[in-house]
Amino acid sequence: MDFSQPVVLGKTGLRVGRLGISSSFGAPAAAFEEAFERGCNYFTWGTFIKGRESAMRVAIRNIIAKGKRSELVIALLAYSHVGFLTERFFQSALKALGTDYLDVLLLGFYSSTPSRGVMDAAHSLQKRGLTRYIGVTGHERKAFPRFRQAGLFDLFHLRYNAAHRGAETDVFPFIGGADRPGVVSFTATDWRKLLNPKKMPASEQPPSASDCYRFVLSYPAVDICMTGTATMEQMRQNLRVLETGPMSESELARMRRIGDHVYGRTPLT
Repeated sequence: MDFSQPVVLGKTGLRVGRLGISSSFGAPAAAFEEAFERGCNYFTWGTFIKGRESAMRVAIRNIIAKGKRSELVIALLAYSHVGFLTERFFQSALKALGTDYLDVLLLGFYSSTPSRGVMDAAHSLQKRGLTRYIGVTGHERKAFPRFRQAGLFDLFHLRYNAAHRGAETDVFPFIGGADRPGVVSFTATDWRKLLNPKKMPASEQPPSASDCYRFVLSYPAVDICMTGTATMEQMRQNLRVLETGPMSESELARMRRIGDHVYGRTPLT
């Protein structure tokens, strides 16, 4: 298996590339478009718009102008925990991106079920054909099995990396099976801590960002690993992951060893 092949994003049925592309790290529009052409078609867009996100907006509009909207999967990360604001931000995103619908409304960040007002707003957008699927994101791992049992969401965004591996015991064993939600992982580099030479064990060289992405994608439960880049060169370096496959056992063991040191623990937690 290599990571250049798309996978099905759980119960959504969407075919997606293994690297997801985040909007808020400053890469130029050409970098987003190159990633899309390489098969990375899962883009996340935030409702708190910053100037550095404008490049993704340009890239999305360019992709749509080429008649490729159906190949692109756009997920809107909606931070508001108020129903009417969720819809207001959603409508603003449609206008900014020049599209009639978004593929995913991603509710974030939640450690328990969103309020009835937020869920009603989300379902209203879905019934009107403005969003196809509803997802949720959060840092509280034990919330995801509850979300899975409730059957409210089509996909999950959650933290998983070599330092934070608790999802292996707290989440992944409980969210699989038939009609499972899609799984998208974020913070693969643990906010670059896993890349910092000063945080490495003695005599250990730091992994690359690509190593961090490979580690995440080597876990069978993960469909997509998010990446955020500031430059074209960073994007191209990260895209090299698509030419690789899962890590070997020795590579995984090294990443776990580094992750344990970065986290400050000895046993897996």
